[in-house]
Amino acid sequence: MRFIIYGAGGVGGVIGAQLFQGDVDVMLIARGDHLAAIQDRGLLYKTPHQSVHLPIPAVAHPREIEFRPDDVVILTMKTQHTQAALEDLREVAGDVIPLFCCQNGVANERMASRRFQNVHAMMVYLPALALEPGTVLAHAARKSGVLDASIYPTGSNDLVAQVTGTLDGVNFSARPNPTVMRFKYGKLIMNLGNALVAVSPPGDETDAIRAQLRDEAGACIKAAGIDCASREEEKERRGDLMKSAPVAGEKRAGGSSWQSLVRGTGNIETDYLNGEIVMLGRLHGVPTPANMVLQRLANQLAANRGEPKSIPLAEVCRQIDLASR
Repeated sequence: MRFIIYGAGGVGGVIGAQLFQGDVDVMLIARGDHLAAIQDRGLLYKTPHQSVHLPIPAVAHPREIEFRPDDVVILTMKTQHTQAALEDLREVAGDVIPLFCCQNGVANERMASRRFQNVHAMMVYLPALALEPGTVLAHAARKSGVLDASIYPTGSNDLVAQVTGTLDGVNFSARPNPTVMRFKYGKLIMNLGNALVAVSPPGDETDAIRAQLRDEAGACIKAAGIDCASREEEKERRGDLMKSAPVAGEKRAGGSSWQSLVRGTGNIETDYLNGEIVMLGRLHGVPTPANMVLQRLANQLAANRGEPKSIPLAEVCRQIDLASR
């Protein structure tokens, strides 16, 4: 089996690096300066235990790959880039190739299922950082991440067992979970604070805003009749598997949404995190003022290439209060 990691930033880079170091056949799809750096000197992979350049094969587009019957594609790009990536992949690889959506949010599997026959969901708990071209940092000191998977929407099969077994063998905790989408909805609720971390500095109001984001999400998910893993289930699954440790010469930084603002990409994943809750609220008549405001502010800051954490918490609270009236 060959693993094609489509979107080799933070999450994809860590998965690709661990597979490569485990002598698993792997190829990366990356872009821009990041791809050029990988092709020039290999992927610089920095963890609490090592700093090493890995000569992982990498290309810019699926058309550069000669696809094989044993290929599996793991999607690791942010959701705002998924649709275009799926179109590019289908054009050259057909619609039968197996896909694993190893991404935040719950919209990727739906997008993929419109276009591909063999779609799988993959939960991802994997703290990683990709700010410098050709470099990926991982602060996990024990397991590199938790990557459970299922057929989408539910179920398991031999391929799920083989993929999770391979990942488990290269220092991830990965297992088949026929109802893994429950955990992806639980992770969605966890990720609602990503936008807040990206747009505002921490302060006294942070906990209250986070609680409101979660409460709105819980009400929407209940109204929609969606089965969602509890916070206790999430904590039990992760346990102490990914204890963090410092990476030599590097500081801890923010999450994926913050990284998008730092890199000045002009886009951010908030429409598929907070925006998912806003959509559910509109469909089921549940007010979502906090999620709506964070979605709006994060998108505005990204589009304007604004400074991360540049919107005061007082302004966030003011806008949430207005939206709640």
